[in-house]
Amino acid sequence: MSSEADTVPVRTVQRPSRGRSIAAGLCIVLAALLTTPAAVAYWGQRTINDTERYLETVGPLVDSPEVQDAIATKVTDAITAQVDIEKLIKQVFAGVITERPRLEILVGPLAGAVNSLIENQVRAFIASDTFAEFWVTANTRAQIALVGVLKGDDSGAVTLEDDQVVLNVSEVIAEVRTRLIDRGLTVLENVQIPDTDRQIVLLDAPALKQARTIYAFTNPVAQWAIVVVAGLFVLALLLSRRRPRMTVTIGAVLVANSLLVALLLNIGRQLFVNELAGTVFGPASTVLFHTLLAFIERGQQVFLWLGLFLMVVGWFAGITRSATAVRGTLASGLERLGGLITDGPATSAGRWVAGNAGWLRGAVGVLGVVVLLWGNDLSETRLVWSLVLVLVLLAVVQVLVGAGRASTPPPPTTPIDPETGGGGAGGDAGDAGDAPDLVDSGAPRR
Repeated sequence: MSSEADTVPVRTVQRPSRGRSIAAGLCIVLAALLTTPAAVAYWGQRTINDTERYLETVGPLVDSPEVQDAIATKVTDAITAQVDIEKLIKQVFAGVITERPRLEILVGPLAGAVNSLIENQVRAFIASDTFAEFWVTANTRAQIALVGVLKGDDSGAVTLEDDQVVLNVSEVIAEVRTRLIDRGLTVLENVQIPDTDRQIVLLDAPALKQARTIYAFTNPVAQWAIVVVAGLFVLALLLSRRRPRMTVTIGAVLVANSLLVALLLNIGRQLFVNELAGTVFGPASTVLFHTLLAFIERGQQVFLWLGLFLMVVGWFAGITRSATAVRGTLASGLERLGGLITDGPATSAGRWVAGNAGWLRGAVGVLGVVVLLWGNDLSETRLVWSLVLVLVLLAVVQVLVGAGRASTPPPPTTPIDPETGGGGAGGDAGDAGDAPDLVDSGAPRR
């Protein structure tokens, strides 16, 4: 006779694959190292290379008082530097001043009035709709020229001269001079403004030639780098044996990279301000920096809050007592709410959802990512709406799971055999069903 131990099935212990764990760790390390470079490369690809997005970025600068003042100062100085208004007035009224020398004291105020007229006309033009249209046209050309500079082409509105990046404002000067001539300042007709006065130095860039080399290598892969990083995060999660813990790790990586980007932005802003200090664009340097880097600044905030949210999600899905208690309370509450639905199409839908809840939750997560990234317009507002959508859909899934379980009849019970005190096969099934409860209760897996 065989002993009772011989009839008890032996459970084989499956050890986690060491290679799988190493692969997951490698993916998360690579993603951590590449997140910040990929974000910066993606910003460059979308903001500088894309003409439409570039115009959307720099378009609001036309309404910036600092930028208007910088351009107005440069154009006014370029015109007045070539015309000695005071000397011109003395020539016009030479005979009168000779007869009445006291009138010479009026030359200074008259010259100041003419210079004020020139400046007022310049500022009026820069504040007009005509200049706003010109700004769009000029920046379209500037974007094409800027990309050309990075590619090695030094022709266009933005050029590289003696390790300086300069903006040519010849068209603005020409338009303002035409307006002044139409208003009676015909003396400007024969004024020739040197090329040096037609340029605004944007940046001293001795390292721009190295930047061209970097651009040549990184530009082809810049738009795909962020996709590769996202794929590494997903792969790390799929390969991980402890996905809640990996979710927390991914969240921590995003938070750390967000703080790193914030640090780099702060350093870059200071360097940018220092480079423009002493130039006509010095007072507008901060506005220029935050406008040009607006996309990556918003992305930095999204990374921060998304990372914190993933850390909470990882904790919520974990096996700690507090997480299990909170998860159980929410799930049971939503299922009880679904249990109130006993009739109608929601009942049959609930039975289907209950049988497919696993992949439906995954699909909801993917939908949230799609909503967040749709249109390449990362923002905190978009993140909030994405999270709200995900949470609402997950709650709906759980409610339908409750409706499906409430409408499913319980399995038939086997009568108890008075001789054995057991339920035959039914008793065995009950014993076998205890194992999952041990796992769900947080018992460590071997």
